[in-house]
Amino acid sequence: MAYWQWGDPANQHVVLCVHGLSRQGRDFDVLAEYLCDEVQVICPDVVGRGQSDWLQDPMGYQIPQYAADMMGLLHHLHQQTPLTTLDWVGTSMGGLIGVAIAGQPELPLPVPVNRLVLNDVGPAVEWQAITRIAAYLGKAGHFGSLQEAADAMWAISTSFGPHTPEQWLALSRHMVKPVPGATDGRVMLHYDPAIAVPVRATTEDAARQGEAVLWQLFDNIKAPTLVLRGAQSDLLSHATALAMTQRGPRARLVEFEGVGHAPTLVAMDQVSTVGDFLLV
Repeated sequence: MAYWQWGDPANQHVVLCVHGLSRQGRDFDVLAEYLCDEVQVICPDVVGRGQSDWLQDPMGYQIPQYAADMMGLLHHLHQQTPLTTLDWVGTSMGGLIGVAIAGQPELPLPVPVNRLVLNDVGPAVEWQAITRIAAYLGKAGHFGSLQEAADAMWAISTSFGPHTPEQWLALSRHMVKPVPGATDGRVMLHYDPAIAVPVRATTEDAARQGEAVLWQLFDNIKAPTLVLRGAQSDLLSHATALAMTQRGPRARLVEFEGVGHAPTLVAMDQVSTVGDFLLV
């Protein structure tokens, strides 16, 4: 598993930033640069994404495997520099991995999760969002250039909210890799298309069963929790976000107007909201 490290590697306060389903660790460049004078920031590429290896069995692309991988990463970091404080920032899938870990206090972590940021995700994931994502996930086509790939990704990502062309190109740069053997500049999406297999295999009944387990985990969380929500999100409903403020860790909720699923943590109001919560 590849990961990106920001700040002083001897800093014992680590903020672990975990990306969404089809994304990768460089999504957090802006946030990491904002935080790294105060804390060490670690941004992994979850298995099957970015520069990390791919799994032989696509059904391994699910939360239990990801959570086990993150525990392995934390122990690896702890061996290098003993951790005293661990904060977690998770966007979408990365937030669900955080719920799985923070909601099981018996897990042998180097230190418990101190503060938890859940970016546009909660225990209840709206079914229409799952079907929307399944419709495009895994179609890792080839593109003639980075700009062509960025334009294609924008066509399915306008819910991320307003971005300048420069901001979107920066977010897109690490979403592609050169086509093997190509000499004409063609690129392809960074992830294993097989990450789509378990998503497409999910039924609405199975999703509801998973929701019940996630609520149990959420109710076990002791860490102060911040929930970010795009006000137009189709994945995290306002009702679910509100319920998250009333049970479990009784999260603080911040919503961003003009944004759906999910805030990219590039706009300064989003970045400073996370920074103000973590750097206390």
